[in-house]
Amino acid sequence: MKKPKGIVAAGHDVTAAAAAEILEDGGNAFDAVVAGLFTACVPEVVLSSPGGGGFLMAHVAAKNSNILYDFFAETPRVKRPESEIDFRAIEADFGPATQEFHIGAGSAATPGFVPGLNIIHQDLCRLPWARLLEPAIEAARSGVEMTEFQAYLFTVIAPILRASDAATRTFAPVDDLLKAGEIFRNEALADAFDAMANEDARLFTEGEVGRAMVRQSDEQGGHLSMDDLAKYEVIRRQPIVQNYKKSKLFLNPPPAASGPLIAFGLALADKLAAHHSIDPVGLTEVMRQTNEARANLGDDAEKLTDDATITSYFKALAGTHLVTRGTTHISAIDADGNAAAATISNGEGNGLMVDGCGFMLNNMLGEEDLNPAGFHSWPQGERLSTMMAPTLIEERNGAITAMGSGGSNRIRTAILQVALNLLEHGMSLEDAVYAPRIHLEKCGTLSLEDDFAEQERQAIMTAFPEAKVWPERNMFFGGVHTARRTASGQFEGAGDARRGGIVITV
Repeated sequence: MKKPKGIVAAGHDVTAAAAAEILEDGGNAFDAVVAGLFTACVPEVVLSSPGGGGFLMAHVAAKNSNILYDFFAETPRVKRPESEIDFRAIEADFGPATQEFHIGAGSAATPGFVPGLNIIHQDLCRLPWARLLEPAIEAARSGVEMTEFQAYLFTVIAPILRASDAATRTFAPVDDLLKAGEIFRNEALADAFDAMANEDARLFTEGEVGRAMVRQSDEQGGHLSMDDLAKYEVIRRQPIVQNYKKSKLFLNPPPAASGPLIAFGLALADKLAAHHSIDPVGLTEVMRQTNEARANLGDDAEKLTDDATITSYFKALAGTHLVTRGTTHISAIDADGNAAAATISNGEGNGLMVDGCGFMLNNMLGEEDLNPAGFHSWPQGERLSTMMAPTLIEERNGAITAMGSGGSNRIRTAILQVALNLLEHGMSLEDAVYAPRIHLEKCGTLSLEDDFAEQERQAIMTAFPEAKVWPERNMFFGGVHTARRTASGQFEGAGDARRGGIVITV
C-alpha cells in the first residue's frame, strides 16, 4: 500500500487539487500551499488575488521550528489628499446581515501577495517557481465551473463586481453575473502568471504588472507608487505561543490583532474551564471580555497575555450569568511533518481591474475593522493590522494541526471555537469544524447559527433576546479549513462547508 504523501484542506476543489498535484509531484507542504494560493486566484476570485496579501504559518519539521511569514498589505508611503481620491461605499448583502465596505482606487494598500510567495518559495520550497504556477495558469486558461458557493459570493459583493466596465466584462460577460454551472475564464491573469513563470516575481513589483498597478492608482485617484512596491518587505516573525491543556498553539503575532486576542480568549477560557463548563453562553462572555480587553488595551500582546490581566478579566467574567472580507485559507501537511497554514485576502477588491492583468487590487484601506482610527487616518508605510489567523496546534503526543479561516472580524472567534472544540471538548476534527458557531460584536450584537441543542439555544436566547439567528451555517461565521497529521503519521482533515471547503489526501 502506497504511503500517503500529505493532506490539503482548502476552500475550493480546484485550489485543493492544485496543491495535491504538487504534493504528488514531490513537492512539500510549502510547495503545495504556494501553488494552491496562486490557483485560488481563479476559482476563489472574490476571496483571493495577486493584488492582496496574507500570512503563512510554517512548521519546518527538519528544524522543529515555527515561523510566521507576514506578506500582508501595507499602507502607502505618500498619502494623496482626501479630496483627490476615489473612495466610495458599497453594501455587501449576506442575507440576514449586511456589511458596509469602501472601494475605489483610494481604498488600495500596497499588496504583498507575490513578494510573499516568492520569499516562501526561496526559503522553504523544493520545486521550481514555474512549476508552482502551472496549475493556476491552466485553471485561468481552461476556466473553472462556478460553484453554488462562489456564485453566492458574486451576489454578496455584486456592487464591486459591477463597479467598473472592466470588472463587469470580467464577471458579468453576458449581462448577468456568472451563475453556478457557468465557466469563469481569465486569460489576462493566465498571461500575467505565464510571464511571471518565465521571468520572476519582480514582474509584479518593478515590471510590467507593477507599472500597471501604479498607473491605475495615478490615473484613478489612488495612493500606490512604484516606491511602495520596491520597498515592500516580507517579514519573518516569531509566532505567539499559547499553551492550552497539553497543547501549544502558534498564533499570528503583532501587528496582527488576531493572535493576541485568540491567546487572550484561550487563556480566559482555560480559567473558566476550571470552574464551569464552557457552554455557548459562557463562550459569549469570553468573547465579551475579549472585546472589552481590546477596547482597553488595544492589541498589545504582552499586556493581553499577562496573567494579572487575565485574572482581572476573569473576575469580571465570573460575575456574569454563565448558566443560561473577503478571505480564504489553505492548510497542508506532508509526510515529513512539514505543516503550512496560509490565509490570504484581497478584502473584497477595489472594483477596478488592473489593466490587462486580470485582477483587482485590494480595498484594505476601505475596511472599517482594519482602520480603527477612521478612514484616511492611517499612518504611512506601515503594515495594516488584521484578524487573519493562520494557526498551528502541536499536541504533546506529536500530532500537529494546521488551521485558519476567512471571515473578516469573525476569524478570531471561529478559530477560538474550533480550537476549544478540539482541545476542551475533545471533538473529532470534522465535528469541531462543523459544530454551530456564535459571534459577539463589540456593540453587543450576538449572531448564532440555529443548530444548538435546545437547552443551549434557550440559554443563548435568554441571555441575548435580540440575537440574530442564522437558519443555516453561513460563510459569515468563517470557514476553518483544517488538516492534521496524527502522532502515528496518519492524515485527517476537514474542509469547512461554510466556505466551500474540501480535503484531499495524496
